[in-house]
Amino acid sequence: MNEIKELTDLVLRFRDERNWAQFHNPKDLAISLVLEASELLEHFQWKNGDEVAHHIEAHKDRIGEELADVLYWVLLLSHDLDLDIIEAFKAKMEGNARKYPVDKARGRHEKYTELHGL
Repeated sequence: MNEIKELTDLVLRFRDERNWAQFHNPKDLAISLVLEASELLEHFQWKNGDEVAHHIEAHKDRIGEELADVLYWVLLLSHDLDLDIIEAFKAKMEGNARKYPVDKARGRHEKYTELHGL
């Protein structure tokens, strides 16, 4: 988990060297996160299964760059909100395990409300 702190420190150093914190607020950081996630989606838009597989193979580095951009904004936003992203992630996974118990969800794609008859 030390790696998350190291990555966050790298992001903060990058931002601070450029004096960009003055432009950052939670709304704009969240917008940037969504914009980067959208750029990731562009790699898959309008492609069928075979085309997706070929595109991933041919553009893995570029896809990785987009994922890194998403991670950048996740780390920055979680830092600025004073949110422990590791603990938030663990809590989310525990909640997901309750929503999607193995005996009901294994091999199924339904939303938890359908699995539980809600």
